[in-house]
Amino acid sequence: MEQHRRSHPQPRQRPQAAPLPPQVPLAPQGALAEGALAESAPVYRVAARPAARPVPPVVLALRRLPSPRLTGLGGGFFSAVTMFVLGCLDWLLLDGSAVVYGLLFLPVCALTALWVREADLVTAPISVPIAFAVGIVPISGGTGGMGGQIMAVVTALAVHAGWLYGGTLVAGLITCVRKVRTMGRRPRRRPAPPTRRG
Repeated sequence: MEQHRRSHPQPRQRPQAAPLPPQVPLAPQGALAEGALAESAPVYRVAARPAARPVPPVVLALRRLPSPRLTGLGGGFFSAVTMFVLGCLDWLLLDGSAVVYGLLFLPVCALTALWVREADLVTAPISVPIAFAVGIVPISGGTGGMGGQIMAVVTALAVHAGWLYGGTLVAGLITCVRKVRTMGRRPRRRPAPPTRRG
């Protein structure tokens, strides 16, 4: 008769955990030497951003102004109507002062050059002299019918040509600056690489 051997269940052995590495005691604050800092990981220095320059209040005031985009015809119409209204006010309030009219002509030239859209920048220096001639009609003081009025306007244009040239120069400078900035914003097209023909 074969005797069945009874196997006693053996207790399972738990896997032993890996021994922990020896802990290094923490050094007190201020005990690190310069050599220990150099041997550690590389230190990355963050460059401080330069402080933003304060914006002048004049620039802030100009940024708050409306910035419409006028066509060439719209810019000429705006400058002509504005100068005619200013000429009438000058004639009514200040008895046709040429100095006040000339001083008011300069900001109108600047606004016309700033508000004309980029496609019609060339029209700004052309439209402001026409606006000057239109606005000087009320303060020219012509008498004696149509011929006398025309002669008075021509005489006023010749006498006050300095304001006319100054306003046209202001419009031309602003136009040139805007044109240069527009050309700088355009992306430069790289030439396509030559294709090899088989």
